[in-house]
Amino acid sequence: MTVRYGMVGGGAGAFIGEVHRMAAALDGGYQLVAGAFSSNPSKSKVAGQELGLDPSRVYDSYQEMAESEYGLTEEDRIEVVSIVTPNHLHHAVARTFLKAGVHVICDKPLTTTVEDAEDLCDLAVKHSRLFAVTHSYTGYPIVKEARERVRGGELGEIRKVVVEYSQGWLSTLLEAEGHKQAEWRTDPDRAGISLALGDIGSHAHNLVRYVTGLEVQRLFADLGTVVDGRKLEDDATVLLELEGGVRGLLSASQISTGERNNLRLRIYGSNGGLDWSQEDPNRLRLIEADGSERVLHRAAGATSERARAHTRLPSGHPEGFIEAFANIYRNVARSLRSDGVAHPFADDFPTVQDGAHGVHFIHKALESHHQGGWVDASYAPPGV
Repeated sequence: MTVRYGMVGGGAGAFIGEVHRMAAALDGGYQLVAGAFSSNPSKSKVAGQELGLDPSRVYDSYQEMAESEYGLTEEDRIEVVSIVTPNHLHHAVARTFLKAGVHVICDKPLTTTVEDAEDLCDLAVKHSRLFAVTHSYTGYPIVKEARERVRGGELGEIRKVVVEYSQGWLSTLLEAEGHKQAEWRTDPDRAGISLALGDIGSHAHNLVRYVTGLEVQRLFADLGTVVDGRKLEDDATVLLELEGGVRGLLSASQISTGERNNLRLRIYGSNGGLDWSQEDPNRLRLIEADGSERVLHRAAGATSERARAHTRLPSGHPEGFIEAFANIYRNVARSLRSDGVAHPFADDFPTVQDGAHGVHFIHKALESHHQGGWVDASYAPPGV
């Protein structure tokens, strides 16, 4: 039985909305039945028509959508809302649908303030709703393999973590040229207090937490606005102290000219290390203490049960970004549609609490940058 879902945002010209729709459709577990796709009612209607929706369930606003859907029978109304708006709307939209009893899948960062993030944590618990945040890179099977090996102790005592996320698409003042995606991401009123850390650094931070299971205890951030005329930081370097005194380095840059989507994670322990790159996502480089190395492939016989459970294609057939994204959607659907059947790792998706961790990290990095020193970054969101 498919999960009925609606979408807020994701109209014409929106990159991530179409990604969400492809991810939801990949395994046949969802049916898009409603939406408020734009703050412009006419644009929302056009988007709904292009998606083949019933015009009566294409709404002028998310408030109208929540109220109207709540008035439908339980067999007809949406069960999940997918939120793919600019950052400043995440809290208000998610809050509205949680109060209407709807489960939530929200793009990152979760909110623009820690207070709003914690409010959503409280509401999700109060209304007993599932709430997933699409930190999609945790969906890659080989990332899940890295998690199993690190947490299983294969690398020994973890000593050093390096995560880099480099892009070059904002190496010029693209927002001044009418580029829709650049316009809102560089606008403090819509993006929040951060550009590079909010847009991509939050992914890097979440990836470290997911694979290692270690939380940031202290951090020292240096943030820079390299492109003249830009209002938010476009380059960030953050020194991390993780639990147990593990040293870390996080770099997030959107002005690294020529880079596409270069997310890379390296973890070093007392017995060895590993190295994963998002642009070559089906391979995990394992490093031995003597300097020798071997490469593990996705869907290879040596991968863990967790990795295999999130793999769709035979070895040698590349799986990529959409499949990783779809793993989040599939696990949410399986959690909602268990029907007494236990699906391994159905709870393996980023939660609202994970999203709150990301918002807290962004704010602590800004605090450190303004103070010019180390700050306490320990955190426990509501509902953990």
